[in-house]
Amino acid sequence: MNIRKAEVKDAEVIVRLLEQLNYPTENGLVARRLSLLEDNDEHLDVVIEVQNNVLGFMSLHFIPQITFDADYAVISYLVVDQQTRKQGAGKILEEYAVEIAVKRGCRRIFLHSNARRTDAHRFYLRQGYQEYAKAFVKYLR
Repeated sequence: MNIRKAEVKDAEVIVRLLEQLNYPTENGLVARRLSLLEDNDEHLDVVIEVQNNVLGFMSLHFIPQITFDADYAVISYLVVDQQTRKQGAGKILEEYAVEIAVKRGCRRIFLHSNARRTDAHRFYLRQGYQEYAKAFVKYLR
């Protein structure tokens, strides 16, 4: 399996992967966002593939902190195609996130996982995550 930076050409497969998590997107949005964010040093989108076949996608962000001498990382999306789950791609993506975060001097990685995704919760616990805090959201539009 190979991890590489996501490109605009990957937008269609990324949309299909996100739809498997019930994240529908408006037409063209993912391609526009990939293009906009490709040079942002605080953001990284990657895909994992086998023989040019994309199996998964991960979006990683780096957040500066005022009270810590290190940034923290946030995994905002980590999805592996439902046809190829439990074959190691998610583990490889998560370990890649850890590797990049450590290189950047991060001390923590955060992620949110919907309460209904119990299989994902078990995966993250196996990867060494622990339940941390209650999250709140305020929608602005």
